[in-house]
Amino acid sequence: MFRDDKHSISVVEVERLHKRIARLKTLALKYKRAEITQNALLEISNLAAKVNSTEQFYSGIHDTLSKLLPADNFFVAIVNPQTQRIELPFFIDEKDSHPSLIYPDEDMSRTLYSGLTGYVLKTGQPLLCDERKFNQLVIDQQIMSRGTACHQWLGVPIFNGHDTAGVLVVQSYHEDISYGEIEVELMIFISQHIAGVYERIQHQQQLEQAIEHRTKELSVAYDKLKQEVFERRRAERLQKSLFEIANLSNTRLKVDDFYSELHRVISHLLPANNCYIALIDDSGRYIDFPFYVSQLSATPPDKRPLSDGLTEYILKNKRPMLLDSKDIKALIEANELYAEAPFLNKTETIHQWIGVPLFIQGVVRGALTIYSFSMSQNYQAKDVELLTFVSQHIAAAIERKLSAESLRRSYEELEDKVTQRTQALAMLNQDLEKEIAQRCKVEQQLVHDASHDTLTGLPNRAMFMERLNQAIKHVRRHGLDRFALLFIDLDRFKLINDTLGHLQGDRFLIETAKRLQLCIRDNDTLGRIGGDEFVILLDSINEIDDAKEVAERVLTNLSSPYEIGDQSFTSGASIGIAFSGKQKTDTSESLLRDADAAMYQAKSKGKGCYVIFDEQSHTQLIKDVELEIELRQAIAENKLAIQYFPVMDLASENIIAIEPTLYWLHPQLGKIKQAQLNNIAEHCNLTKELDLYLLEQLNKEYPQLQDSPLANTGLHLTIASQHLKHKHAVRKLKNRLKQCLFKAENIWLFFDEKEFVLDTENHINAFDLLKKLNMNLGLCAYGTAHSALSSLTFLPLKGLKLDSSYISHLEHEQHQRLLKAHNLSAQALELTLFVEGVGNELQKQQLINLGVKEGQGPALGQAFNINTLDKKKFSQVICA
Repeated sequence: MFRDDKHSISVVEVERLHKRIARLKTLALKYKRAEITQNALLEISNLAAKVNSTEQFYSGIHDTLSKLLPADNFFVAIVNPQTQRIELPFFIDEKDSHPSLIYPDEDMSRTLYSGLTGYVLKTGQPLLCDERKFNQLVIDQQIMSRGTACHQWLGVPIFNGHDTAGVLVVQSYHEDISYGEIEVELMIFISQHIAGVYERIQHQQQLEQAIEHRTKELSVAYDKLKQEVFERRRAERLQKSLFEIANLSNTRLKVDDFYSELHRVISHLLPANNCYIALIDDSGRYIDFPFYVSQLSATPPDKRPLSDGLTEYILKNKRPMLLDSKDIKALIEANELYAEAPFLNKTETIHQWIGVPLFIQGVVRGALTIYSFSMSQNYQAKDVELLTFVSQHIAAAIERKLSAESLRRSYEELEDKVTQRTQALAMLNQDLEKEIAQRCKVEQQLVHDASHDTLTGLPNRAMFMERLNQAIKHVRRHGLDRFALLFIDLDRFKLINDTLGHLQGDRFLIETAKRLQLCIRDNDTLGRIGGDEFVILLDSINEIDDAKEVAERVLTNLSSPYEIGDQSFTSGASIGIAFSGKQKTDTSESLLRDADAAMYQAKSKGKGCYVIFDEQSHTQLIKDVELEIELRQAIAENKLAIQYFPVMDLASENIIAIEPTLYWLHPQLGKIKQAQLNNIAEHCNLTKELDLYLLEQLNKEYPQLQDSPLANTGLHLTIASQHLKHKHAVRKLKNRLKQCLFKAENIWLFFDEKEFVLDTENHINAFDLLKKLNMNLGLCAYGTAHSALSSLTFLPLKGLKLDSSYISHLEHEQHQRLLKAHNLSAQALELTLFVEGVGNELQKQQLINLGVKEGQGPALGQAFNINTLDKKKFSQVICA
């Protein structure tokens, strides 16, 4: 194997760093999306404490969901637990109106149950439905078509325990808005949170309704009880005196109790079954009724703006008044009462009415009013005088009580604000502590991920190189200490990935990491620096045999069978070992390079072994790099030549085609053939350049071939699959083939079957382009990758070239049957079958007996150069 120079190595490292950065960015995006999703779920959970109704709750759900995915068309269907009918508490759609408007003559619950919503309720499973699936459901009579046709419809069930309580639905009418598995999982996750929050809101609403109902019952019961008590004790209260008012202002009664006591005192003086106190608020624009007693209504009037009612009439005139029904009617007719607010007129049943202004700090701030509905209950002027006198004490008492109450409310509001602020700060501190803890956890994870391999959890290249640097510094300070570096490359990882898939390949790597961990001590370091490349730093070893023992232990453990994907799979490894202390100028990069070079030597020896790096290996590595540089110069200076191998008809021994290959007459190494050139080119990325060079040289030798007996013979070209990796390389190859001087129908283009299996899609696309050149396409080394026979039926192929391994096993009857089967399959598919590696007459005769017609190999003619072409010899075997 061959290695590139230092510049090439640094480029590889830069590419690996770029890939690592891309993975980190991808990880950051995942964390960002996870954070957005978490915040959305927190908002959903907090909705229960924020909203006052289910409509606000579903509106909040819609706003939150719109941050995560397109939800311009969104509705929620809920099954009423009492009636078992489907309801739509929230519905928004850019094309359709509410179903009750679209289908006014139908029962909405049955309409919804017959469509996709009902289908999700019945199945209890999420449904991502496009137009095709929708039509199929309609055909299968699973649903009925409802509403405007959409591009995609996504609905997930909402569960209440084990029962389906509703459906959460989004849909799109435009093809540029589509949903996938991520949106389905997100909707399922949100529906699970909605179910719990919805249950809490429903329970809260039921609790509030129960409290409200109980409060009303208690209020009614209290009013009845108060009326009974008032009626029973009325006679006793008449005996109390006026001086109790002064005592009231000095007590700590609540406001309601204070006014009740005032009313009790007033009732001792005169009948006050209908009484109220009206006060003007601080703005001077509204009137409030802190105390109200009436025989007709237990509900006090609401706070209202000042108008032209009876109370305002007293406030405006600032003097006591005794009015009967006639006086009130005359004032109404004179438009002095209820002209602006006739709806306030409740005086039809009033018999007599007394109003006394209340002067607080010398200003009229309210009124004390008593009235009667019965003609048997009459008030006189002395009652007015008595009530006026009492009103002065009442006003003073109210003033003091209002001041005290205002001060008390201020203290309570201040205490409430302090309590609320303290609770808010405590909650904020808890949230901050949680956020700090979460961020610390994320930062620790990011630091860990930056220095560890995400798949195996082992130290990555950066962390391993840091520890290797520390080991080098330690050895420099302590000259007697030594360490060893093992570079491990898995032998069959690419095959596992290609056959079992990348998921099983990842599991293979994880299992390999576990096995390697068992082979080392606690103070040693195991890291993963590439796809299937692992490194081990053996710290503080006594002798070289310690490293050898670990290497043998690794090879033994990795050779044990793996159980992957219900299959038993064996692997192996090639290990390169480098030791510290050989040179004072050792660096982490140089030691890693030395171990890498030794590992490639182990691979070249047949894999499954280890090699200890020495200076000879380093020298060989330098020679390999120099050889790659010389190959580039040889291509640039046209120093590579072409030799041709004949392809013959086995029966007549007529040449039916020639296969050109390159060779290089190296000044020191001698003749380097095509296979070795391909090996060198693969390591220095010159494979495509070799093919293009061959095409260019063929055009130069075209006149000589045309002047020979091989003028109209077929031309077999083996093309590297690197040309088919991307469309630009395919177009470049196609353009170069167009420039080929040979007849298109005589040219055969062969591509390696193994590469076709590994990258089928690119090969198929390239074949579709190349067949337009009217050249013959084929697969070479056929039978090594075991591609599906069915793949030959849809490819524009004209021929197959069997791998030479089939010839080497012709003595086995089973291989003869296999080769015959290949030949019959090729004939059935109208493909020409060529066999490589025919080495002797016996093999040739066996092929003829098996029905094979075309082949090539040592027994069918040696390679020749165009300049040494024996025209007489070849003229005898050229087919007509």
